[in-house]
Amino acid sequence: MNLYDRAIARCASMIGDFPTVRYPVREGEPLWEQETEERILFRKDMVYELGGGGLSAVSGVAFTSDETVKDEVIVCGPDLPALREDSPYARLTVLRVDDASWADNGQAYRVMSRLEHTRYHVRPRGFMMRISASAHREPVRVGRAQLDEGLDFEKVGKLLIAAYHEHPEVLGARIYFITEKNFPFDVFGEEIKKMGSITESMNEIFQNLIMDCAACRLKPVCDEVEGLRELHFSRQPKKPSL
Repeated sequence: MNLYDRAIARCASMIGDFPTVRYPVREGEPLWEQETEERILFRKDMVYELGGGGLSAVSGVAFTSDETVKDEVIVCGPDLPALREDSPYARLTVLRVDDASWADNGQAYRVMSRLEHTRYHVRPRGFMMRISASAHREPVRVGRAQLDEGLDFEKVGKLLIAAYHEHPEVLGARIYFITEKNFPFDVFGEEIKKMGSITESMNEIFQNLIMDCAACRLKPVCDEVEGLRELHFSRQPKKPSL
């Protein structure tokens, strides 16, 4: 799985222009508490909002088979305890998956659907994510009480990574959190949208919804992403021989 690799590399290059802190995942370490059900964090109980007040709040998921992707949380910019007010924000999750997961149309579609929806079922206490997959946005309300208890990006990221590893297809998960005020959030957001278009194209390919490239609204994505068109044609049924 290398369809996302160029977009991932461009995002990593942008992040690499700023100082970062890395937190490796250690087996058996305790995880931050999670809410058992959806819970609203009201304004009176929050200290600030990531992406609040119309600020950037970019979020995306990408897939790769790159063996250098391992379980880790990378923070670019002030961590949660250092923030004092609403801040621009971005989160990128890069999942390393087994190539065998894409060998069969039905299996591939099920894997992508499960992994895409995992983020909707993770509810870190005091970190209320309001995810809009269609807009690639993820504003987050941060609870005052939980911040006082030690909530930070490392704890949130490791909780998310543990959730992704409940799927056997995931071999590694790298999660970036970005709050650097000088970060190019707009450019980063465009790359996230490209990743979303790749995922959307793959979903249609795996469901065999579009067989005619000329009629497909996602044709520009296939034209730009190396290997996507080949994947499409490899999933088309072969014509019976005469």
